[in-house]
Amino acid sequence: MKNKIDFPVLNVQMIPIEKVVANDYNPNKVAPPEMKLLKLSIQEDGYTQPIVTYYDADQDLYIIIDGFHRYRCAQEYFKLDKVPIVVVDKPISNRIASTIRHNRARGTHGIRAMSDIILSLIEQGWDDATIAKHLGMEPEEVLRLKQITGLPQAFANHEFSKSWEEFESKINPPKLED
Repeated sequence: MKNKIDFPVLNVQMIPIEKVVANDYNPNKVAPPEMKLLKLSIQEDGYTQPIVTYYDADQDLYIIIDGFHRYRCAQEYFKLDKVPIVVVDKPISNRIASTIRHNRARGTHGIRAMSDIILSLIEQGWDDATIAKHLGMEPEEVLRLKQITGLPQAFANHEFSKSWEEFESKINPPKLED
């Protein structure tokens, strides 16, 4: 049996750039040399990938899920009036997971920002296994990122190991010699 795969890429739209906005949760940062390379790539090859967005009907805006730096190039370098977008309709926790997956598939991003994302997903009801599965992480990585937050709510529903158990010794402890 084959998996059902959606193809939002087949529904590219050209949208006025002022209707496209950044999300408030993307931990990805691109260093200046890589931004120059992205600019060059777009100059040489054009926009080969649309910006992935969520349409917020209440605000009549397209919120970026993936492609923020392509958007920045369009806005800052090329002064484009319109940008190519595709729309994905998912709840916020799935959009966050989508952003992280796109970022992780390409490169790296800040540890502190990732810790904040983990805390946000926990606050939205995701457990460690769900976070690990949807963000492409190992359980230990989720745990380390939770530890970085230093916030007790990150561990509110965490199951701790039973590796330490209290027991009564049936033998007398050895006496220490002077």
